Amino acid sequence: MARLTKSSATRHGASGERRTTRGRTELGDPNPIDVHVGRRVRLRRTLLGLSQEKLGEALGLTFQQVQKYERGANRVGASRLFDLSRVLDVPVSFFFDDMSDDVSRRSPRLMVAGLAEDPADDPGADQMTKRETLELVRAYYRITDPRVRRRVLDLAKALAKAGDGDESD
Repeated sequence: MARLTKSSATRHGASGERRTTRGRTELGDPNPIDVHVGRRVRLRRTLLGLSQEKLGEALGLTFQQVQKYERGANRVGASRLFDLSRVLDVPVSFFFDDMSDDVSRRSPRLMVAGLAEDPADDPGADQMTKRETLELVRAYYRITDPRVRRRVLDLAKALAKAGDGDESD
């Protein structure tokens, strides 16, 4: 592995891709951890039924700034993360929950040290952030009767099982 100096403008990840010191590739790809945090912000915002504009107002930001956070294009600083946790009524740890091992291994700090593995896309990462999924979850939790909610869940499971052609439980 090439020797890296503190003053180097770019670093090499384990996969050989060049990374800037801020964790972005030279092509401008966002840091995978920032993307994960942004997805969690979007997930919670959408589950609460907040628009980007309303969240921005609560934080003193424009909706464009909220968009950039949600895409991972802008990093969320510690004080902003604290504010987000208060406005979205979740602990700060929520933003890091469900982070795959692959994403955590792709930390720029690990890449600089040459300890990260080759990056691979997490195929399940986007499923929870799809609009359809979020709308379904929001509608589900608007059902006030727990027995009806349970029957909806059972119906969804039965339909999924029927779609798979699986007869077992």
